[in-house]
Amino acid sequence: MGLGKTVQVIAFLAHLKETGQARGTHLIVVPASTLDNWSSELARWCPALRVSKYYGHPEERRQLRIHYSRGLDDIDVVLTTYTMVNSCPEERKMFRITPMHYVIYDEAHMLKNMSTQRYDNLLKIKSKHRLLLTGTPLQNNLLELMSLLCFVMPHMFSGKTEDLKSLFQKNSKSKTTKKAEGKDDDELPFEQSQITQAKRIMKPFVLRRLKRDVLQDLPKKTNHRELCAMSERQGMLYKELIAGFAATDGTIRATTEQSGMAMMMDMRKLANHPLLLRYHYVDSTVRQIAARLARDPGYKEKNEQYAWEDLMCLSDFQIHQLTLQHNCIRSFGLPDHLILDSGKFQKLDEMLPRLKAGGHRVLVFSQFTMMLDILEPYLTIRRHRYLRLDGSTAVTDRQELIDQYNNEDIFVFLLSTKAGGLGINLTAADTVIIHDIDFNPYNDKQAEDRCHRMGQTRPVTIYRLLSCGTIEEGIYQVAQEKLTLEKHVTGDDENDKAEQKNVVRLLSAALGLTSPSK
Repeated sequence: MGLGKTVQVIAFLAHLKETGQARGTHLIVVPASTLDNWSSELARWCPALRVSKYYGHPEERRQLRIHYSRGLDDIDVVLTTYTMVNSCPEERKMFRITPMHYVIYDEAHMLKNMSTQRYDNLLKIKSKHRLLLTGTPLQNNLLELMSLLCFVMPHMFSGKTEDLKSLFQKNSKSKTTKKAEGKDDDELPFEQSQITQAKRIMKPFVLRRLKRDVLQDLPKKTNHRELCAMSERQGMLYKELIAGFAATDGTIRATTEQSGMAMMMDMRKLANHPLLLRYHYVDSTVRQIAARLARDPGYKEKNEQYAWEDLMCLSDFQIHQLTLQHNCIRSFGLPDHLILDSGKFQKLDEMLPRLKAGGHRVLVFSQFTMMLDILEPYLTIRRHRYLRLDGSTAVTDRQELIDQYNNEDIFVFLLSTKAGGLGINLTAADTVIIHDIDFNPYNDKQAEDRCHRMGQTRPVTIYRLLSCGTIEEGIYQVAQEKLTLEKHVTGDDENDKAEQKNVVRLLSAALGLTSPSK
């Protein structure tokens, strides 16, 4: 991550063109957030490569397909996104029958699950060679690594996928058995055998570069875990939520309406900010808001009962957003003190002024776009200048925002972990704040390396915010366990059974039934 994979690939394609070894057009498949960056880097490093960007509205793409059907002799590289390749049957057919020389998949860990439709469709793209680029080939388990190898060499592994699944899925069962016997996972001979086999299988197909080997002058990166005490109101609401989930017999109370996963999500939301759930707007207040909205010509729903039912599904902050859009309910808007009422915001109140005074610039990542929605008024109240990028940001606008942040003196960049954590360059910042951690620690690692990469000249500091005494502490522990596997091996999508066990374990720990380490 941040080691120049893009430039390496461009140099390789330039070499093929220069030496006459290119046997046709190449295809580069990238996440939407990096499309413009790839386009600009290709133009910057090898303008002689004739690049066609396959992206745009359906009619624009239809015209491109007509052009491609006449031949690709005038095109060296077709640049497109994972979404475009799978968008419609016509596009899937075009890429299935159009011969390509090299097909390059950027952020290839998106292919980690061999059971998905995306994996199957991308596997059918007609190509002579495949090249996968990723900074995090192994994220949750060894099977994901094998998925990438099966993709890059399908003929070699054809017919062996079930054997590989069987071999590398035994990990969870072995762990459970050994833990029951009280043995340390690190000493399991079966697990060590798996790791050894994985290393041997992958060695001929992997070219690995480490920052310590190729970027010896890269500034130091320091990680901090910041424990945040919840605000008084937030802590009280969290205890009430836990009490509602814990049954009287000491078990987890899950119903058809409230699954274990939904319960865990509510706990995660409340650990981040009370406004992600609905507490401020009580039922009677929602009734009043629904009555006014039903009479508002600008509101879609004219039936008061239906309007009320719609509002009952919204969080406090979503209702607050409606009050900003409709004058008839403007008086019901949230006061500033409720927006500021969060343990993590209190921690940010300590950190941000200090970072600003020290001349630092900050990237703030969150998995929840609604959390970014709440962070925006928080930063406005505290008078911090900011930009925002998430999955809803138009692809055509993303590179402009990135360039604006890199070129202007803007203190904070708000990013969603998924959209803002892949392949983009934000070396103008030197501080990353992970507002809420991911189950998959490699999503967070991708995010933090947006600024700790080639071109960074200052030491980088990473802060992970964890709410004390909440389910987040258990999530952090699960994430650390996943990180240990990569250390042994590499010298969404998840494994369902393992993830289900993690959910049960975390819920039990959060409800005080067990320790998170068990």
